[in-house]
Amino acid sequence: MPIYEFQCRDCGKEFEEIVLGADETVTCPECGSTATQQLISRCGFKTGGGAPASDGGEAAESKPQYRGIGSSAGCAGCSGGNCSSCG
Repeated sequence: MPIYEFQCRDCGKEFEEIVLGADETVTCPECGSTATQQLISRCGFKTGGGAPASDGGEAAESKPQYRGIGSSAGCAGCSGGNCSSCG
């Protein structure tokens, strides 16, 4: 289900709303106005199989190792996609 960010044009409140259809009217939860505009949301994602920039103090040995079905090789060196070690 898509969750979008909106801002009310009347009171300025920013909020998130699940929108099922493009023509669905979105109402501000603060003031009840339907004068809302959809915001362009920031998103983040990680590509590749490298180590994260910061492990937040967690030791590498305590992190789970992901392995393909029937494979003994981990995916830590994999850059993603299809490879023989991921199964």
